[in-house]
Amino acid sequence: MKLRVFFLIWVLLLVAVGVVLFFATFRSHSLLFYVGEGLICVCLCYLFHFYRKTVRPLHVLTGGMDLLREQDFSSRLARVGQWEADVIVELFNRLMDRLKNERLRLREQNHFLDLLVHVSPMGVVVLDLESEVSMINPAALRFFGYSSAASALEKRVEDLDAPLAAELARLKDGETTTVRLTDSQVYRCSRLAFIDNGYPHPFFLVESLTSEVMKAERKAYEKVIRMMAHEVNNTMAGIISAFDMVGDSLSETPETNELCDVMRACVERSHRLSRFITNFADVVKIPEPRPLPTSLNDCVTGCKVFMENVCRENNIRLHLCLCEDCPQVNVDTVLFEQVMVNILKNAVESIDRNGDIYIRTFASPAGLEVADTGGGISREVEAKLFSPFFSTKPQGQGIGLVFIREVLTRHGFTFSLRTDPDGLTRFRIRMEA
Repeated sequence: MKLRVFFLIWVLLLVAVGVVLFFATFRSHSLLFYVGEGLICVCLCYLFHFYRKTVRPLHVLTGGMDLLREQDFSSRLARVGQWEADVIVELFNRLMDRLKNERLRLREQNHFLDLLVHVSPMGVVVLDLESEVSMINPAALRFFGYSSAASALEKRVEDLDAPLAAELARLKDGETTTVRLTDSQVYRCSRLAFIDNGYPHPFFLVESLTSEVMKAERKAYEKVIRMMAHEVNNTMAGIISAFDMVGDSLSETPETNELCDVMRACVERSHRLSRFITNFADVVKIPEPRPLPTSLNDCVTGCKVFMENVCRENNIRLHLCLCEDCPQVNVDTVLFEQVMVNILKNAVESIDRNGDIYIRTFASPAGLEVADTGGGISREVEAKLFSPFFSTKPQGQGIGLVFIREVLTRHGFTFSLRTDPDGLTRFRIRMEA
């Protein structure tokens, strides 16, 4: 501002000298005229020197400040031909080079972090200051069952239609917990926060532990079952043999008929115990599936015919709703029919007579649903479903759902079992990603 005033004073001085020269010329004062011309030349030389040494460098530096304000780090200042100003210009250009390189480094780093989050197998969900989803990576979308990020963004976690989202909404700040859902999936979930521009942004980390947990469970129950089957079957073989020998000896004496009946009952009980243990061993020996293209509707229809008599005996109505566009799926029909029989058997046992079972198939994506009007599944039971040896039935062995889980997992199918708000308990199987 002071420089502008100084420059304006010199311009006014030049105007004043010009006026003096005008009057000097008009009155023929030659000496005053020459003096005025000299003053004008001196003023012009000084103004040129002043502009070159002061105004121009300041103008260049002001342009540099504008570049910094606009964060244009690709432009550079030109030299002005003045040593002091050129030193500042050189320092400014070096500063711009560093800022440009730092920006490029940060962009590459942020791009790398974005790629890392995008391909990470761990789910990441970031919330904004309104506790709405501002970023979600593909792994989290897969865990939630969503196909695109647009369907989850700008929503609160508790408003997302996914069982896992409901579990995340219950987490408190800094809390980490392990969640087992009704589709046998196990997750480690954490609610954390980071600081951005002075404000905390909460985010969730979701890690799938399903494969590790299933491997550990399988290894544990395989060992237990082998030991049980070996010891029980060997013992039962000796006991049955001894009972048969004693029974044969007593059968020759008419007075021991009642004792023979007791012996036969003991033999039958031993056989049942042996079969009981064999059922556990069969879970360990599930063969690898051999999938072949199969009509899903035909496969479901065959299982329905097989289970109709059981449903009729319990006064249960079996409803079949097949999609018109019959999908072809790759399944091992033998194993899958066993899965369907187990699902329908569980549905029948959950109904205390006089109920309905609905079987539906879908084409896009290919899958099916078995719904029943039974008593439903409580929240406490949901957390234990698909766990080895867990059963809500008095005589249950806890291996039916384990068998279903193993077969469907080996086929690469996803599934879920839960009671919906409408009161129906649904077992859903999705056969396509």
